[in-house]
Amino acid sequence: MCLLDRVLRWDQAGIECSSTTHRAPDHPLRAGGRLGAACLIEYAAQAMAVHGALLAPAAAGDARVGLLASVRNVDLFVVALDGLSGELLIAADRQHGDARGVLYGFRISHGPQLLAQGRAAVLLDATGVLGTDHIA
Repeated sequence: MCLLDRVLRWDQAGIECSSTTHRAPDHPLRAGGRLGAACLIEYAAQAMAVHGALLAPAAAGDARVGLLASVRNVDLFVVALDGLSGELLIAADRQHGDARGVLYGFRISHGPQLLAQGRAAVLLDATGVLGTDHIA
């Protein structure tokens, strides 16, 4: 499932992506005809994953498996994404990282309206934690 449409900007410090997939009636996270605001965390997680892939050296071979370990200080400013006609802007800023994990801050907006913000911790090389048979 890919929810992002475009990468608008990225550098060592972070990434900005955009998406209009929240408008799709067959959105994979839609439940009961509604796309709840908590789904915005998946948009942020996908932006973080793209950022990690863009930062990885080309010679590294296989991409490292990451696991969204926790989200904290999450504020959701809407109940659902239904009725938002424009593009979502997803920003993720790398706050700290080492060989074991990365901490990101994220913000998601729709035009001037802030929809969600928070922090997320990503555990790297998660195959050692879960085993390769659990990674989809």
